[in-house]
Amino acid sequence: MLLTQTLTRFDRTFKRLPWPRAWLVLAVVLLVSSGDDRPSTLDQIHQRGQLIMLTINGASTYYLGPQGETGFEYELGSAFADTLGLPMEVVTLPNTEALYTALANGQGDFIAAGLPRLIDHPRLQSGPVYETVSPVVVYRQGSPKPDGFDDMTSGTLAVLTGKGHASLIDKHRPMAPGLEVIEKPNSSIEDLFDGISRQRHDYTIADSNIVELNRRFFPAIGVAFELEPQLELAWAIQADASDDWLDALEQFFTRIQTSDELAQIKARHYQVQTEYDSVGTFTFMDQVKNRLPELKHLFHEAADQVGLDWALLAAVGYQESHWDPNAVSPTGVRGVMMLTQPTAAQLGVTNRLDPAQSIFGGARYLRSLLERLPKRIEMPDRLYLALAAYNIGLGHLEDARVITQRQGKNPDRWVDVREHLPHLTQQRWYSQTRYGYARGYEAKRYVANVRTFYEILLWMDQREHPLLTEASIVEPDTASRDGLD
Repeated sequence: MLLTQTLTRFDRTFKRLPWPRAWLVLAVVLLVSSGDDRPSTLDQIHQRGQLIMLTINGASTYYLGPQGETGFEYELGSAFADTLGLPMEVVTLPNTEALYTALANGQGDFIAAGLPRLIDHPRLQSGPVYETVSPVVVYRQGSPKPDGFDDMTSGTLAVLTGKGHASLIDKHRPMAPGLEVIEKPNSSIEDLFDGISRQRHDYTIADSNIVELNRRFFPAIGVAFELEPQLELAWAIQADASDDWLDALEQFFTRIQTSDELAQIKARHYQVQTEYDSVGTFTFMDQVKNRLPELKHLFHEAADQVGLDWALLAAVGYQESHWDPNAVSPTGVRGVMMLTQPTAAQLGVTNRLDPAQSIFGGARYLRSLLERLPKRIEMPDRLYLALAAYNIGLGHLEDARVITQRQGKNPDRWVDVREHLPHLTQQRWYSQTRYGYARGYEAKRYVANVRTFYEILLWMDQREHPLLTEASIVEPDTASRDGLD
């Protein structure tokens, strides 16, 4: 195998050499290679029976979501493993330097972490470029939009420490002498986006793909302008990897780039999904009129079955799908209550697009989350925590409760846990948890939205609002139901 690789490398340069020298080099190569029949890199991986991917825990790379393992780089890696016919193991490390060291020491087969293409690394090399991104300046929409650093005459620019943006700032700093730059060593990019949304600072710098990934969770942020140079993203492998390993990577990326597979993976993770985000009261009332009537009796029946308030279940359904029985998210959850396939199977739901099955399944799932929380937790905190678990998963909720307790707060009170959920986006916190990175900001907003929709429905229900009046509906006994009082 090694001889074949050596001849392949020799063939690439053979024609560029004068023929006497070329044959002399070939003779030396054959002499050196004789007797060395070590398996190639790809053969070693197949003999091991497993592909090992090195990455960083994070939103754009790899994390445990409600459906299990997910992330853009994880899905790319899984697709590559499928082409090799191998299972994939994911090893997460705390930072870029740890990734490079582990790969150089043979502790993994490749790094997939959204990193720029390597240039002149002594022990590593890059595979094919699969994405080009631009560093961008992010601002709060509604405030004056700068077109360049010369427009940023005042205000604060918050940046993450160690992300490579310092050189960009130094380059343009003379154009904005009044701009205050604040480094945030213990923050995540989500923290900075949240800070802009809350007007705690004015600007930050992030890669364009990360902005796209987070825009639906932070609708107030916007891109002011791009910075140069653009960054070419590529996986990393060992510098002495055999040609068949690099060829496998090149064939894989060529195939998914020429087909629509890479575009589909990008859409699932980076496309702004406004269809299911919370919207204004006008849109909500319009859906109360047009979609809720066909589903209301199912919410009532499911509420009776599990002992919850129909309006609560309806509020969850609206937040999940806008009461669309045919809703399908890019990540594969579907139906009115947007159940994952594993959750649906556990609940006995055979058709997630059937409104009755989805609503009854979602109701049973919410009830099970309520029952799995510690018995000492009282309502309404119990309900708020269960709603957060519906969105983010019970494991991540427990991680947030552990962090809350470590900070000297009450892990049984929603108001305390709510403030610590965003810590699950910060490496210094989620690295200490069992389940790792999670979108804590999303869960926090999710509960707030459900509460808002629930309160509107309760208000309408108590006043017998015409949009909710259905003579065929027999109202359940509200005295036996849990609520948010």
